[in-house]
Amino acid sequence: MKLQLSRPLAFFDLETTGINLQTDRIVEIAILKILPDGSEVLYTRLVNPGMPIPAEATAVHNITNEMVASKPLFSQIAPEVFAFLADCDLSGYNINRFDVPVLAEEFFRCGIDLGLENRKCVDVQVVFHKMEERTLKAAYKFYCEKDLENAHSAEADTRATHQILEAQLDRYPELMNNVDFLAEFTQYRKTPDLENKFRYNTENHIVFNFGKHKDKLLKQVFIEEPSYYYWMMEKDFLQSTKHLITRVWKEIKG
Repeated sequence: MKLQLSRPLAFFDLETTGINLQTDRIVEIAILKILPDGSEVLYTRLVNPGMPIPAEATAVHNITNEMVASKPLFSQIAPEVFAFLADCDLSGYNINRFDVPVLAEEFFRCGIDLGLENRKCVDVQVVFHKMEERTLKAAYKFYCEKDLENAHSAEADTRATHQILEAQLDRYPELMNNVDFLAEFTQYRKTPDLENKFRYNTENHIVFNFGKHKDKLLKQVFIEEPSYYYWMMEKDFLQSTKHLITRVWKEIKG
C-alpha cells in the first residue's frame, strides 16, 4: 500500500560513533524523501565525526576512520541537510529513541533548531514491536519476504524501512494511511523533550520527570528556584533539553 502524504516524509538512518545521545557523533546519514506524488529523492553522505570511531562501532557499520578522514564535518553539511528536510515529516527505525535525538543534537551544535514541534515522527520500529516484536532484519524478512542485504549500511536500512512501512499498511487494516495517525500510533508516550527529563501532566503542563523536583511544574520551579535553571544549563543535558528549558525561562522572564 502506497503512503498517502500531504507533505514529504523523510525516512532517515544514522550510523554513529556509538550510542551515547550526548557525546557520540554521526559518521553517515542517509535520507530517503518520499514526496506526496510518490516520487523519491535520496540524500546520503559520509561524515567526519571529528573524533575517532571506536572499533566496536566500526564492527557494526564497517565505516572506518580512514573512510571519513577527508569527509566534511556535520557542521559543514548541516545547512544542506536542513534544507533537504524542509517541510518534511520524519520516519525511520527506532528514530524516537535514537536517530531523532542524535540528529537534533548535531543541529543544535550548529545553531540550528530542527523544529520537531512542527514535524510528525513515524517510528516504524514501534509499529513492528506493537504488532510482531522482532528486529529490523526479521521485520524485512517478515513483511517484505526478502533478505536484508548490507544491513547497517545507512542507505540499505533506510530503503528497507520505507518498504517495511508500506508492507505494514498492507498487512494491518487498522493502521490508517496518514502520517498524523502513524505518528500518534508510534509514540510510546508523548514527552516535551527527547531524553524524557520532563513529561506532561493531566493538564498538559510540563513537569519534571527526575530528581528532587519530580512531578513539579517546570515553570513553578524556575519561579521559586531560579538557580535550578542555571544548574541545568551547566550540566550534561542534551542541547535540545536546554533549548526547551530556555524557552520556558524566557516565557517567565517576559
